[in-house]
Amino acid sequence: CAKIVVLLAGVPRQPGMTRAQLFDINANIVKETAENCARYCPTTCLLLVTNPVNSMVPVACEVFKREGHDNDARIFGVTTLDLVRASTFVAEEKGLDPSEVHLPVIGAHSGSTIVPLFSQMTPQVNITEEEAQRLTHSVQVAGTEVVKAKGKGSATLSIAFATMRLVISIARALQGARCVIECAYVRSNVMKGCDYFATPLKLGQYGIKENLGIPAISEFEKKLVEKAIPDIQKDIKKGLDYVKHLYEGGDKDKNTCKRKNPTGCI
Repeated sequence: CAKIVVLLAGVPRQPGMTRAQLFDINANIVKETAENCARYCPTTCLLLVTNPVNSMVPVACEVFKREGHDNDARIFGVTTLDLVRASTFVAEEKGLDPSEVHLPVIGAHSGSTIVPLFSQMTPQVNITEEEAQRLTHSVQVAGTEVVKAKGKGSATLSIAFATMRLVISIARALQGARCVIECAYVRSNVMKGCDYFATPLKLGQYGIKENLGIPAISEFEKKLVEKAIPDIQKDIKKGLDYVKHLYEGGDKDKNTCKRKNPTGCI
């Protein structure tokens, strides 16, 4: 049984396309993968890179439950690229080594739902609100800028780097390493009204050992979180409604790929 499953399959973003517009195609890929994981490796750590992550994590969690398994502590929406971008941008701004800059990024994984906490970065440096606004905007639009620049596809190498970082952290935790902390978008109760939210997580031998919640944040960051919540709630509902329709609307197998090679349906 696989200890870690990483899902990157799906249609890439095109210029002018939002992550939400990818949902109808990519949701079926996530649904089928989650079904098979629930049946054959129900305790695996499932890492979702497939966009829109904000909706795909609810899809995966609900599919596991419909298949008779509660695997919430092991289903991760990969937001690590947002952390990598945030640390890189602020390091460039302040003349620091990006590998030595660390800060949490909370919320979710699309546009204004990405909330980097520059007030919590280490090493501690003075960042004005104007700088925080500019850096935050750069992080939030980075994915869209890459799509525009490439013409199609996304930030392939940086996604690979960020995903590798989370995979290694989870693997270390599964093997018993202590104090392994990463941010990811997961099912949680840290934010009232949002059953899924990205926060710092302490990882352990069974997935999420402890959700560290939202640290003390600045007034500017609080406003960003407040702005993000309605969009996150909408994305969550889209994923939940999709699964409910499949399992309760009699269309569970309607969109299932019938080809021997599922990637041929992409």
